[in-house]
Amino acid sequence: MKNNLWLICLGWLITTTISAQQEPPANSTYSFTLEEAIEFALENSYQSINARRDVAKALKRKWEATADGLPQINAAVNYQNQLKQPVTLLPGEVTGGEPGTFVPVVFGTKQQASATATLSQLIFDGSYLVGLEAAKSFLQYNNDVQEKTQLEVRKGVINAYGSVLISQESVKILKNNLETLEKNYQETKKIFENGLAEEENVEQLQITLLQITNQLSNAQRLEKIAMQMFSLAIGVKNLDSNIVLTETLEGLALKNMDTSIVTNPFIIENNVDYKLAYLRTEQTRLELKLEKSRALPSLSAFVNYGTSAYDNDFVFFDSETKWFQSSILGASLNIPIFSSFKRSARSKQAKIANEQSKTDFTRAQQEIQLKYDNAVSNYKFSLESYDTAKQNLTLAERIEKKNQIKYSEGLASSFELRQAQLQLYSSQNEVLTAMLDIINKKAELETIINTPKNNN
Repeated sequence: MKNNLWLICLGWLITTTISAQQEPPANSTYSFTLEEAIEFALENSYQSINARRDVAKALKRKWEATADGLPQINAAVNYQNQLKQPVTLLPGEVTGGEPGTFVPVVFGTKQQASATATLSQLIFDGSYLVGLEAAKSFLQYNNDVQEKTQLEVRKGVINAYGSVLISQESVKILKNNLETLEKNYQETKKIFENGLAEEENVEQLQITLLQITNQLSNAQRLEKIAMQMFSLAIGVKNLDSNIVLTETLEGLALKNMDTSIVTNPFIIENNVDYKLAYLRTEQTRLELKLEKSRALPSLSAFVNYGTSAYDNDFVFFDSETKWFQSSILGASLNIPIFSSFKRSARSKQAKIANEQSKTDFTRAQQEIQLKYDNAVSNYKFSLESYDTAKQNLTLAERIEKKNQIKYSEGLASSFELRQAQLQLYSSQNEVLTAMLDIINKKAELETIINTPKNNN
């Protein structure tokens, strides 16, 4: 007993240790490149986990459909105790009595027990054959759904990764701008206190300073929220875990400036929505085939073996009790003959549904092509916008620098300096937005053409 208790405690200790190793502590630190984050999400995100479970269910459903045509064995054990046995009246003359009278008689024993095993086998059934084909199609459908989920998870991780990077860059830029503004404000304030500048100059700078301070506070809050959303997207259980992103926004944007992606031919058959739309036409085709198969005969066979015992007392576990054997071999042929055109009506409905699915499939192909053309246009525009934003930023930096010099020399007003600064801040945001747009539009285009899948 002591040895058993020791083994139980040891097993509990090992299980607890393994569990502790599998569950990361609350203060875990993660470091991700974009590709590492995508791989982590494909394994750990909630959508990916449930998608794999759907495929596992589809595999079991396929076996369920297959098992219907395999041998089936069932057993039954019955026990009856007739607390009040039924009475049958026999004519009196049968037992030597007076005609017209009846004698009550009880037939059979009070208690009985039986055990039967039956082996059944489906020999032919058209609906079973269609069911096997449908199960295979259903498994393919779930595999395609899993593929679509992986693509959406990938795109979501890219968007979330980029959102964190742009939040971090925004905080850095705002801190630098705030530092410059604070310096200008303090210098102008001292000049005003010495009577060498107007109060409006101080107030103009103070307005800008307050705006940037407020924007920085908001950007810092958004950075935390963006990181939590990223944690949720990749499947990190603790949203407040310490996560380090090792790529920069600019570096990631440059990686995604690949014009070859829009010059390669678009193979619509690789698109996962195309695959799903095609499988929907397959589903209606199989439904039509199923309705037609209902007009075919079905054949099944069975064999059983049983044993029964009877007595007025419960003696079924006694060795002296006699058990009587029985066995039946049989077959059943079901032939549909006439259903008042019910089967015909259902077949015609299925045929119409199949034609509708084909029309929907044609429309889906056109929609996918249009979505691809739109994604290509958006991606090209994001590249053009980035070039424009970079040029505007260079100009804005030059204008702001000139106004800084003019302002320090008294050749420009604080209002003019503020306008140049606001123009610079706007250009900075436009560059950040343009870089994020390149990353996101490229991800959207890759999702449509299924680039990650095709590269594997």
